[in-house]
This record gives sequence, C-alpha cells and structure tokens, in this order.
Amino acid sequence: MPSDINLQQMISALDEMDFEKRTNNSLEHARTQAQMTGYLSSLDYSMKRLQLLQSAVNDMVEKKQSEQIKQEKVQTYKTKIFNLAKQYDISYAEVLSIMATLSRP
Repeated sequence: MPSDINLQQMISALDEMDFEKRTNNSLEHARTQAQMTGYLSSLDYSMKRLQLLQSAVNDMVEKKQSEQIKQEKVQTYKTKIFNLAKQYDISYAEVLSIMATLSRP
C-alpha cells in the first residue's frame, strides 16, 4: 500500500508541475498583462525584435477591431430588417425580396 500512496503523490506532483508549466511558460495560456510580460521577458528579445513584435501586434489589433466593427454593422442591419418585417407583419425573406426588387434599375 505505501507504494500506491507514493505513486499517487508523484502523479499529483507531476500534474501540478505540468499545470504550472502550461500557465507560467506559455503566452498561449497567459490571461493577464503580468503573465504576458513575464513570458515575453523570458524570451530576452532585443529592442529591435520587441519593436517588430509591437508592430505585428498593433496590426493584428487593428484588423480584429475592423472585423468586429463590420460584424456589428451587419448585425445592426439584420436587426433593422427584422424590425421592418415585424412592423409590416411580413417575413424576413419578403423584406429582403422587396429590397432586392427596389434596388434593381
């Protein structure tokens, strides 16, 4: 029986080490600025590489923000069409059909 307890303790210790390794040594699992900063500091990047990283992150943030704004506008447009359908007591598809007919030259 003592070997079972030791084996269980070893498994628990390995699980804990794996958890700490995943949470402390990976940008993928970082959830706070402090965790991200800690990970990036461990990489020991030069100033030039940090500036390149900053530029890449800024570009990604701009693209994500742009995509989010597009999604919000599409959702707003869909909501307006839905409200029109409700207001005139017709289906969503009928509103789209009427809009398509009106947009033809």
